[in-house]
Amino acid sequence: MKIAIVKLSALGDIVHAMIVLQYIKKSFPKSSIDWFVEKEFCQILQNNPDIDNIYTLSLKRKKSNFYNEFIRLNSIGKKNKYDFIIDLQGLIKSALVSRLLGKNVIGFDRKSIREQLACLFYAKTFKIGYEQNVIARNTMLVCKALNLPIPKLEEKKPFLFSTSKSQINPTLLIVIGSSWKSKIYPKESFLKIVQTLNVETFISWGNLQEKQDAQFICDASHAKLLPKLNLDELKSVISNSSLIIGADSGPTHMAWALNRPSITIFGPTPSYRNTMLTSINLVIDCNKVINAKKLDKKDFCIQAIDPNEIIQKAKVLLAC
Repeated sequence: MKIAIVKLSALGDIVHAMIVLQYIKKSFPKSSIDWFVEKEFCQILQNNPDIDNIYTLSLKRKKSNFYNEFIRLNSIGKKNKYDFIIDLQGLIKSALVSRLLGKNVIGFDRKSIREQLACLFYAKTFKIGYEQNVIARNTMLVCKALNLPIPKLEEKKPFLFSTSKSQINPTLLIVIGSSWKSKIYPKESFLKIVQTLNVETFISWGNLQEKQDAQFICDASHAKLLPKLNLDELKSVISNSSLIIGADSGPTHMAWALNRPSITIFGPTPSYRNTMLTSINLVIDCNKVINAKKLDKKDFCIQAIDPNEIIQKAKVLLAC
């Protein structure tokens, strides 16, 4: 059986979708699974033994790439003859990518996605509420598509793999940035956390502003600035960390995927939807109702979260 999974972006969303791989392979160990992804995120998928082929796309950078990529996708689909094509993204772009790979495309129904026109490209759809937890949504869609039993997600195996062998072993890893300004926790609050916990701390960063914020914390504490890491290197450092604290961002969600203790700080995005709570993966949020379909990027409620709440949870996790 040949299966194509389409989840193009972004980093955290891909991590949340990758959990389905182990369940497919458990039921269909001889199945072949290919993943279609934007090129910049391909390293998060690499070295996973449950993926047979990773196909990278460049749909974001230039409009001129669209035509060439669509020709290539059509050719791949004809060659590979997929039995199932599952669109876990639920966007018009991902639906079109899926349909170019073959006819048997499966996705969320029109009431379960924001871009309802995507359903025009699907052969079969399933209703799984948009407001539901994204990890559960991905798993349920795949299980319904392939007629698999719904697994116990809390019993998952780690599913990120790295060839890097980092010698950095943080007691605390701080993920300083996120994709929206309103999802970023204040550097002054992070500084208080670092100073209070007083354990070996490293700070990861992804762009110049994040590096400057990280340096601010390092200059006022014992924390150390990590070098610029690629995704493979970051997987290794996270797997070595005793505790990861960060905002709603890909690197923080990687901790959950690796079964490492974490605290995810939520601002204008719903914590109930964007992560999976476990005994070692905790959240702090703004303690208010957030509509997943009407997110407000100008909502900076994260700035009001008391760092002492995070410190209290961190002490418990570090004592485990």
